[in-house]
Amino acid sequence: MSETMKFPGKLIFGLDIGTRSVVGTVGYRVGEKFHVVSQSIREHGTRAMLDGQIHDIYKVGATINDVKTELEQRVGRTLKDVCIAAAGRVLRTVTVRVDTDLESDREVGGEDIYALDSLGVEKAYEEFLDSNDSDMKFYCVGYSVVRYYMNGYAMGNLEGHRARTIGADIIATFLPEDVVDGLYRAVDLAGLDVVNLTLEPIAAIQVAIPEMYRMLNIALVDVGAGTSDISITKDGSIIAYGMIPVAGDSLTEVIAKHCLVDFATAEQIKRDTGTKEQIEYKDIMGLSQIISTAEIEEVTSQMIADMTGRVADKIRELNGGKAVSAVFVVGGGGTLPGYTAALAGKLGIQKERVAVRGKEVMQNIEFLEADARKDSLMVTPIGICLSFYEQSNNFIFVYFNDQRIKIYDNNKVAVVDAAMQAEFANDGLFPKRGKELNYTVNGKQRITRGALGESAVITVNGNEADIHTPIHANDQIKVVESTAGEAAHLDIEQLPEFGAVMRVEVNDKQVDLPKFASVNGNLQSGYYSIQEGDSIEILNYYTVRQIAEFMDVIINQEMNIYVNNKLADMDSLVYENFSVIWTMEQLQLSDRDKYENEMPDTFAKLPEDDGTYQRKDDPDNEWQEPDGNIEEAAEVSDEENEEESEEETDKAAGTSGEVEKEKVPETEGMSIYVTVNGDMVHLTGKMSYVFVDVFEHIDFDLSKPQGSGIVTKLNGRDAQYMEEIRSGDMIEIYWRR
Repeated sequence: MSETMKFPGKLIFGLDIGTRSVVGTVGYRVGEKFHVVSQSIREHGTRAMLDGQIHDIYKVGATINDVKTELEQRVGRTLKDVCIAAAGRVLRTVTVRVDTDLESDREVGGEDIYALDSLGVEKAYEEFLDSNDSDMKFYCVGYSVVRYYMNGYAMGNLEGHRARTIGADIIATFLPEDVVDGLYRAVDLAGLDVVNLTLEPIAAIQVAIPEMYRMLNIALVDVGAGTSDISITKDGSIIAYGMIPVAGDSLTEVIAKHCLVDFATAEQIKRDTGTKEQIEYKDIMGLSQIISTAEIEEVTSQMIADMTGRVADKIRELNGGKAVSAVFVVGGGGTLPGYTAALAGKLGIQKERVAVRGKEVMQNIEFLEADARKDSLMVTPIGICLSFYEQSNNFIFVYFNDQRIKIYDNNKVAVVDAAMQAEFANDGLFPKRGKELNYTVNGKQRITRGALGESAVITVNGNEADIHTPIHANDQIKVVESTAGEAAHLDIEQLPEFGAVMRVEVNDKQVDLPKFASVNGNLQSGYYSIQEGDSIEILNYYTVRQIAEFMDVIINQEMNIYVNNKLADMDSLVYENFSVIWTMEQLQLSDRDKYENEMPDTFAKLPEDDGTYQRKDDPDNEWQEPDGNIEEAAEVSDEENEEESEEETDKAAGTSGEVEKEKVPETEGMSIYVTVNGDMVHLTGKMSYVFVDVFEHIDFDLSKPQGSGIVTKLNGRDAQYMEEIRSGDMIEIYWRR
């Protein structure tokens, strides 16, 4: 072709660098059709590649240069940029699900999808590093989105939809560094620059299984010389990739041993099998030999059975433990007679559903050369060219903190990708929290988190940047690691349970007392700084001694101390709203109050409010609990009081009705019955009663704490000291253990 020849589209140069040969394809796409301008095939002079791995870089580079030179002569142009594919000799894949919440229910844009994909690749890379038990360094060489999700539902394309959450299932693929480096080095020796890198199974599926067929559960097997690459489609997506390191060369080696020939001669015999009934060759002794196709099939049958068995097992593994509906076979290694039938048998499907595909799947491919090759061997080379249009992928070199690193470039690479490739600590990019503080409050575990530190300082080529800033070849990236914030710090007064003050009445004056807490058994104020592992109990009481010390008052031994008008001592407990009196004089208490204060524990108070007591062990004690429930007892008492009152009123007024009734003083207080800790208690002498009044009628020593605090319950719920109580109420009072 002449130098001035024009093409309606940009020329794309694709190279399939295989174990046995290098296939070059040049073409362009217009609309939905790809036009193949020219092809060139060169076999390696020696076994410079094994199992998809370059062993002799210089020999492979020379073969690539021969292909390039021939194509340049045919198209009349210098070829500089090239697309290549990597074989999956030790291909690793990781499948992850990622979800992200949008800040509101809004329209999804391209940047949201890119951020979601990047999050998936990052997660896959982290999972791969955790599972990589080898000492080899791997590169992420590509990823595929199996499906997207919008608000939890599967969605083909997110862009333009309104959503609150978006998600994706992503397959990321990884190859060892030496595989990728070998390919790049060989291409560089031929004077070419890689503009796109893909995987061979991804390239093959571009041609062999168009999107319209990907809704079906189909496997594509690319049987090359060194590897058999596998990909699976289902529900409109590529759901898995895999490989086995056994392919056409294994069959060639069996033929070479049987026929006693070198590898190249055995390869030719293999290619002639199926096209000729009798194949002539010379063995290593120089003797002419003839072998039939039937004999070749018999010789290779066991190896084919082993190969297809491994391929079938891999297909089931990738397809969730079951066979696929159909299999397309491409590549030269799968054309040997008996291969497709054996694979169908191993999968347990009809033999007609496993077939070699070549020209049949090239409906959108137009060949401009009259003698162009259109068989299964050309599927992957053409797919490599088509991959350029689907995803532009390549490796570039950048400098991360002066370290030169190679990174997979899909035209969306950012600072965070370079950081991962440089194995920069992930938490070094984001603000770190200071050390947390662990402690307990009233027996319950608490955690106070440390403060956030400063974010990493990032620049790209000297300009301020962040982790999402795009990067390009030879960019200079500088990252100053993020810092940790201050360790968690908390004073007791900052605890919500602590409150502000405890209010009591001392000598008829209101006093606000700062609250205290018990920390590991020691009394601490609200200014105490909580330490790791502290056990904190919030105290809701003071002793009389502590109140005196707070008020800077000296209490003499001659002074009398009263708490809620009852004799007390320096160690008596004082709670919220209690009253405290210390005086040189005795309070003018009623005889009953005096007797109660001095009453020994061997005496019991009678239910009648007449101020009498009786020994507990007195056999003549005739008092018994009232019949019926408490409320009935209370009603009977009230009725009796009313009858007595009416009788007194009648007597005062006389029986003639002529004398005006005199006013009779109201009864002093009312009478109620409550149950405290299972025992009935009779309260009298007041017009109304509050919870704290119960303490005057029960044996509960507040001066000698037997726990961390007092639990008060009224009818099964927490009670307040000044809460009103009524006849029939059920009350519980006990020490918290």
